[in-house]
Amino acid sequence: MSEGRERQPALRPTEPATLVVAGLAAAGVAWLLISNFYQDLPPMIWPPVLVIGGIAVLEAAVARNLWVRIHQPGRVPAGRRGRAGGEPVEPLAVARYAVLAKASSLAGAIFTGWYAGYLPWLLVESGRLPGAGADLPPTTGGLLASIALMVVALLLERACRVPEPPDGPPDEPPDGPSPPPDTPDGTDQHPNNER
Repeated sequence: MSEGRERQPALRPTEPATLVVAGLAAAGVAWLLISNFYQDLPPMIWPPVLVIGGIAVLEAAVARNLWVRIHQPGRVPAGRRGRAGGEPVEPLAVARYAVLAKASSLAGAIFTGWYAGYLPWLLVESGRLPGAGADLPPTTGGLLASIALMVVALLLERACRVPEPPDGPPDEPPDGPSPPPDTPDGTDQHPNNER
């Protein structure tokens, strides 16, 4: 890098290793907490699961709409018939969606690890402790919703990427230069051409 040029800020794609480490750390903390302090912890409930699932559904809708608007600009998204389709996306909105996607994928990994840390202990202890059996359905639902949030957030992040430019000069069609047009009467008037 030259001395005169400053480094431009960049938003890098989420690294899978980051998500794995966050999920494993959350699973370890959850396992330690549940195995040592289960009787003192509040019971698992459904509202957090519904919130995580709802966020995943909303991000899936945004990802689909954004993908169509950025990567397929002439196509009108389903459900938008009769409305103006293919309008350009504000660059600042795309940057905000990308930040939301990165945060959501990390949150999804942490929640996935958290619920995954609870689940084995609850499965083992559900026959012995009645509270553990009651905690199993919300924990399983939370695990599935968290995985969905993580996957959908990664898809939203991918939808925010700038598409690759087509190969070749911009004024040349993708299949190469077009042949010269024929004369109006359909014959080729080249002087060396004999028919």
